[in-house]
Amino acid sequence: MQEFNGTVYCLVDHKEYDLVDGVFLGDLDGPLRALIRLDFPKATNQDFICSEHLVHYRLLKMDQMIAKDYRQNHKLNQKLTRVLQKDTYQVVDVRQQLEHSLTVGQRVADAVAHFAGSWPFIISFVLIMLLWITVNSLHLFGAHFDPYPFILLNLFLSMVAAIQAPLIMMSQNRSAEYDRMESANDYHVNQKSEEEIRVLHSKVDHMIQQDQPNMLQIQKIQTEMLGSIESQVNELRRLQTYFDDHINDQEGKQPKQQKSSQPARRQMDSPQSVSHNEQSHKQSDHGSLHVDK
Repeated sequence: MQEFNGTVYCLVDHKEYDLVDGVFLGDLDGPLRALIRLDFPKATNQDFICSEHLVHYRLLKMDQMIAKDYRQNHKLNQKLTRVLQKDTYQVVDVRQQLEHSLTVGQRVADAVAHFAGSWPFIISFVLIMLLWITVNSLHLFGAHFDPYPFILLNLFLSMVAAIQAPLIMMSQNRSAEYDRMESANDYHVNQKSEEEIRVLHSKVDHMIQQDQPNMLQIQKIQTEMLGSIESQVNELRRLQTYFDDHINDQEGKQPKQQKSSQPARRQMDSPQSVSHNEQSHKQSDHGSLHVDK
């Protein structure tokens, strides 16, 4: 049973302390109280622990929280490292890779497809046909090599279309290959980014759900430690004020005693007191003479 006459006994060292020098276990947080009960399983909420040992357990609790955060962060960093090492796919520039692997035929097909799909080709081809039809219809310059219905022109257009179509298809096939390689590259990049983002998301969740509450808990413990120190300092100031007032009271009583003793000394030193003392001495001597006779 604890004594409630102003002094209690510490749970750890069983020494006597004042109530202001510690707290009861019931006033502590659950995690800190559980940490103390690991060393003292039979401790109850009515048991008292002094500030010195309480600081030790608070520091131990903060060390455990910090070590737990370090272990969790280290685990997440290892997971991120494994994710980065697992995917050995190297991100490449598909366009640059295709340009370095082009053959002469592919380059020609790209040039033909590029020119055939432009306005200069359409305008120039229309002008050539109009010139062809005009020359053969009006017999300009004496030329009449393709009369109406312009069979040679139709043959020429069919040949251009027959040659142009495969070249355009070759260019389209190469574009399709480029798109396929680009999509495959994007897939690997997205997959790699997704795994990295997932791990980073786990780290952010850990920071929000664990690190910040732990930091707030540590700040709370530090605030409680500062409050305990402040209460002890206030108690020391109160005791110092009490002892200073007591000393001043003692010093104030001493001059009064000295003043009251001075009149008594003056009466003893006066002539009447001296003559009275001489008479008493003569009477005592006279009495001693009668005794001798």
